[in-house]
Amino acid sequence: MSDAFNTPVSVDPRLLEVLVCPVTRGKLTYDRDANELISAGAKLAYPIREGVPIMLAEEARQLD
Repeated sequence: MSDAFNTPVSVDPRLLEVLVCPVTRGKLTYDRDANELISAGAKLAYPIREGVPIMLAEEARQLD
């Protein structure tokens, strides 16, 4: 079974204009391969689950 309905091919650019990192209030970038929103300033990767960005710092993955 394909997960085409759960994993977006890309994130709507308008969504990226509105969403900001809850830690730094900085811009986010979309990592298509990992299906995450990246905050370079906070060095955090916020997951996208079933098409919904999870914008909680405690749910984010720490980047090296």
